[in-house]
Amino acid sequence: MADREKDLEVKKEHTLSETENLRNRPVFIPQVDIVEDNDMLLLTADMPGVDTRGIDINLENDVLTIKGTVEAPLRKNYRLIHAEYNMGDYRRSFTLTDVIDHKKIEASAKNGVLRLKLPKAEKAKPKKISVKAE
Repeated sequence: MADREKDLEVKKEHTLSETENLRNRPVFIPQVDIVEDNDMLLLTADMPGVDTRGIDINLENDVLTIKGTVEAPLRKNYRLIHAEYNMGDYRRSFTLTDVIDHKKIEASAKNGVLRLKLPKAEKAKPKKISVKAE
């Protein structure tokens, strides 16, 4: 996986100076696992409370950005007395190289877990070279 660090660079986002946050709430960096096989990288991001309608994924200038918006549950006839759970949104970016086929990226989400399939470009896949007898 160390060699793949060049293919998928994790951008550290401690501040959101690049964008303006219009919502008065914290923005968390989701925890991510990345695994690899011969055909693709699989990125799994934990974004608890995010519904599929609240996920926004963009790829621009080789930067893949994941955003997740959490909507607070509406509770009628209740007033908040004490809260320890801090609700916020999610944002994380990755820089992709040409080793990833940008046109074939797929995303799915279930129960607050986002999965991105990042297929390798044909030139990046391992190839078996046969040996012919002379």
